[in-house]
Amino acid sequence: MLFVICASSGAGKTTIIRELFKRFPAISFSVSATTRNKRPNETDGKDYHFISIEEFNAKKANNEFIETEEVHGNFYGTLKREVEPFLNSKDIMILDVDVKGALNIKDLYKEAVTVFIDVPYEVLVSRLKRRNTETEAEIEKRSSRIKMEAELKHRFDYIVDNSAGIDKAVSETEKIINKYIA
Repeated sequence: MLFVICASSGAGKTTIIRELFKRFPAISFSVSATTRNKRPNETDGKDYHFISIEEFNAKKANNEFIETEEVHGNFYGTLKREVEPFLNSKDIMILDVDVKGALNIKDLYKEAVTVFIDVPYEVLVSRLKRRNTETEAEIEKRSSRIKMEAELKHRFDYIVDNSAGIDKAVSETEKIINKYIA
């Protein structure tokens, strides 16, 4: 079973996923590949597979991804080797991808469950500025993408509102997973 969880930058997706792993320790996580620089709190192979643009392009040419996307000038992709073992098993995997990537995965794997973490635009921009991990130019890029992503949320199986607090959003996402594993 594949659970694809996505959101715009600053929506709390990573925090929600970390909490879900505490509640469902048997669930696996698909580590995406990216060409963006590693942030100080990230670990290669755990948060992302940080690779060069050349390596990314070689993997793409070798058809090693199930989806790829350029986001804010960096490339991201979900590696087949991360996902395929879960397609024919009863195990559960969470994928953390961008909005377009989630829709591409749903097109490829109809049985995948897609969850969009929703937060109002103004709140997202404020969170991006507060977390202090992006330059002002990067915040501008991310802000323009937020609007496009919000327009696609109706195509997801579930929309979880994370404007009322992380605990409520985690609980709501937990209920969604329980529908499929109970």
